[in-house]
Amino acid sequence: MSNPRPIGVFDSGIGGLTVVKALRDRLPNETIVYLGDTARVPYGPKSPDTVQRYALELARMLMQKDAKALVVACNTVSSVALPLLTRKFSVPVIGVIEPGACAALQVTRNHHIGVIGTRATIRSGAYEKVLRAADNNVRVSSRACPLLVPLIEEGLLDDEVTDQVVTRYLEPLLAKEIDTLVLGCTHYPLLSTAIARVLGHQITLVDSAQKCATAVQETLDRHSLRSPTAEGGELHVALTDAADNFLNVARDALQLNFGEIELQPLP
Repeated sequence: MSNPRPIGVFDSGIGGLTVVKALRDRLPNETIVYLGDTARVPYGPKSPDTVQRYALELARMLMQKDAKALVVACNTVSSVALPLLTRKFSVPVIGVIEPGACAALQVTRNHHIGVIGTRATIRSGAYEKVLRAADNNVRVSSRACPLLVPLIEEGLLDDEVTDQVVTRYLEPLLAKEIDTLVLGCTHYPLLSTAIARVLGHQITLVDSAQKCATAVQETLDRHSLRSPTAEGGELHVALTDAADNFLNVARDALQLNFGEIELQPLP
């Protein structure tokens, strides 16, 4: 059994392209349609009700493109809207939080896991819920890092200012002696080198984008939805508003080739 329909991936903006990169590497035969809500980014400061409404709109737009699965490439949406999306749509819906949390549990040695993310993701406690549901003895230390996304979107991936901000955010987690850190925002893998410089070699970095791609592969296999192996997958990128410089930053950093960008007006 195989299915050539596309995988629909959406995010509040362009940061979810880190998930697309992981999917392209793991599933090169799959066609991917990516939808970034650049008209309303960021989602982090918005209320759960607003994020849920936005998520439904984006998911419906991808379903109109005949998506065979929906990938929520946004920790903020995954933290507050995943159950709603799962109820509303008949296709598999995969988020980034559960794969990242499960991976952290597999690698932690002292059962003390750190999580960094947007204010909305950290406020939701979504990672703590998933981690503690799987292991009641795990300790979780979380920290919102609101300045990281703007720095990434300015292209300051290897910059002294970014290193200073990363250090300031991570020092309290290091003082608590975490041994594993979950990157709880799909922008953050673009800063993995800077973050690793601060963490050193003793702390394991968990990239939820990579783990999400693994979960997507397993889901497609389970539902017999993989594309025919003879076909090469395509990547189509649509945005709800004109892109800014960050699209070039992401394209260069991730080495993604997605050609002309489609402008997809909101309903």
